[in-house]
Amino acid sequence: MKEIDQLGTDDVFIVNHLAKQIWPDTFKDILSKGQIDYMLDWMYNINTLQEQVQTGHLYYLIKSEGMPVGFMGLEPNFPDAGYLRMHKIYVLPEMQGKGIGRALLNHAIDLCFDLDLVSIHLNVNRFNKAVGFYKKTGFNLIGEENIDIGKGYLMEDFIFELPLIKS
Repeated sequence: MKEIDQLGTDDVFIVNHLAKQIWPDTFKDILSKGQIDYMLDWMYNINTLQEQVQTGHLYYLIKSEGMPVGFMGLEPNFPDAGYLRMHKIYVLPEMQGKGIGRALLNHAIDLCFDLDLVSIHLNVNRFNKAVGFYKKTGFNLIGEENIDIGKGYLMEDFIFELPLIKS
């Protein structure tokens, strides 16, 4: 049984913990260990996560059989009004392919309809195997960008969009 709950500022340590389990495996063939460590510290330290929740980011935790197995971070009305930015969506490696990511995506889609948003945007590393997941679930490739994140590191991303049609 899958259960999805929204996290508050006191709960973001779970995202930090999961990211430290997921990222090294997800990016081991794409990024150097140095870049993985740098990005984990930059994007997933407790203070950053708490500040994001306080400024309107929405974090969700998904559990399977009562155990945390993945998370997503969303930002409504970014980059523009009407859009939902999916900043983060990650599932433990051993739980991938079991519908966990799809359940999180469906939750994001439901949120879009609740908030009267028309589209989901996200960036994904061009070499991440999740590119196939996004294509399979209806996202359209709308661009590419390279983002200098400091310390000589670069994020080489595809930009995807999932337009939502209300019925």
